[in-house]
Amino acid sequence: MLQVSNLTIEPLFREVNFCVPRGEIVTLMGPSGSGKSTLFAWIVGRARREAVEQALGSAGLAGHYASDPATLSGGERARVSLLRALLAEPQALLLDEPFSRLDNALRASFRAWVFDTTRARNIPVVLVTHDDEDVPPGGEVIEISRWQ
Repeated sequence: MLQVSNLTIEPLFREVNFCVPRGEIVTLMGPSGSGKSTLFAWIVGRARREAVEQALGSAGLAGHYASDPATLSGGERARVSLLRALLAEPQALLLDEPFSRLDNALRASFRAWVFDTTRARNIPVVLVTHDDEDVPPGGEVIEISRWQ
């Protein structure tokens, strides 16, 4: 469900309230300049910005919300890529060596965050790795060599 409560954006509108139940469609209509796009941008920006800033902080990237991806290191780009996948709330997550570009100090904490986040969101994950440290505690391991 999406809910907007008591939203005021001066001078366009005051105390906007509406709810969109799951599976329903609510249409914003009005003449040019009435605030449709402003309201839409507020809805998109507020749900996403808070989630993105929290995820960046959890991945050791606090303060990078407005950063140009080209200015990030390889390890930072790898973390941002994985964060984008998680924030999309996928039905499953396929990870191929996702921690390999991270330094050891950051690798352990980011790996734990990824495992905790996917478990909390009930996202099934297939992880490809050659590093025993990347296997989550209690996680199932399938040795590919047993099929050869």
